[in-house]
Amino acid sequence: MRKWAHKIALALSLSIVIASGALHYFSTTASKSIPRSKVLQGADQSKNGDTNILLLGLDSRRDNDGNPLSLELTKLLHVGPASIGGYNTNTMILIHLPADGKKAVAISIPRDDYVSVPGYGMKKIKEAYGYAKYAEDSKLYKEGIQQPAREHLAREAGRAASIATVSQFLDVPIDHFAEVNLLGFYDLANALGGIQVCLNNAVNDKKYSGAVFPAGLQTISGVDALKFVRQRHGLPNGDLDRTHRQQAFIAGVITKFRTQGIFGDIGKLSALLKVAKKDVVIDSGFDVLGFLPQAKALTSGNIKFHTLPIEGYVMRNNQSVNLVDEVKVRKFVQNLFNPKPKKSKNLASPKPKPKPTKINYANLANGKSVDGAGIPCVN
Repeated sequence: MRKWAHKIALALSLSIVIASGALHYFSTTASKSIPRSKVLQGADQSKNGDTNILLLGLDSRRDNDGNPLSLELTKLLHVGPASIGGYNTNTMILIHLPADGKKAVAISIPRDDYVSVPGYGMKKIKEAYGYAKYAEDSKLYKEGIQQPAREHLAREAGRAASIATVSQFLDVPIDHFAEVNLLGFYDLANALGGIQVCLNNAVNDKKYSGAVFPAGLQTISGVDALKFVRQRHGLPNGDLDRTHRQQAFIAGVITKFRTQGIFGDIGKLSALLKVAKKDVVIDSGFDVLGFLPQAKALTSGNIKFHTLPIEGYVMRNNQSVNLVDEVKVRKFVQNLFNPKPKKSKNLASPKPKPKPTKINYANLANGKSVDGAGIPCVN
């Protein structure tokens, strides 16, 4: 079975939230049409004014009602039929928004991290959603619940399991979440009219992801964008390099918002909203209009990307998994969320003039900006 991941949950979810909150109309009318989930009702929330948003990219060749994508579309996307797709969350990104307005932090969680999944024991973290979804679907089927209601309820169980697993693993509360399906990425890339990315080297991965790209700066959209973020074969660090691809795509989306005035483009906002209504699920408490000031700050480059550390690769239950040190991971997250203030070397020195905010591409391979545009080159 070919494995793939639409590693773009942050790009899609953040773009949709921005679009739906940019104007009063989108807040009062249009944004209400985005599917909502109740899984966070009653959950523990951040108590210091910070906000943690979990973004999930769902590995499924089905729409939000459980209907399989058409064979023509799956062939176009180079992903295979619905019969081989599961419900893994191949994308997990936690965005931390400090209450004091300082830089946001986006942390990519490698999908193969071997962790404790509540109720199911040690599993790959991406599998929490699928295990819980399958168990709930089986229970509802025996109770006679029909589709699409059964699909909606079973996915709620999957979301709850993913959120609980991430929250327990990182020892942080989850205040909001957004889930994006495969088709949503494809639709987003087209709605934005292409995203600029940059590769250190030319790639040719026809057999698996279908990615065939030259080296250097280029604009990708639709199917090519999916191929770009799917590729892991032929890359020096496999899945971890694919995470860097994801972060580079996000940077391209942010740059597009910053440079092309999408906030004021009703046509592009409407197109993004259509994607949200069809391909995205957000929690019932997410106030998209209230999120607007933070969203604008993020598109100004006020965000720093990181990837959780792993200790190496081992075999568990005939699968290759990422071995992780839970204590080290939690310390890594807390240091990012609550950094210690830097000591001033010379208190008498005049304060330097503030520099324009730029996206920080921490952990991106050779993450150098191209032509000052804020586009990092990656493997």
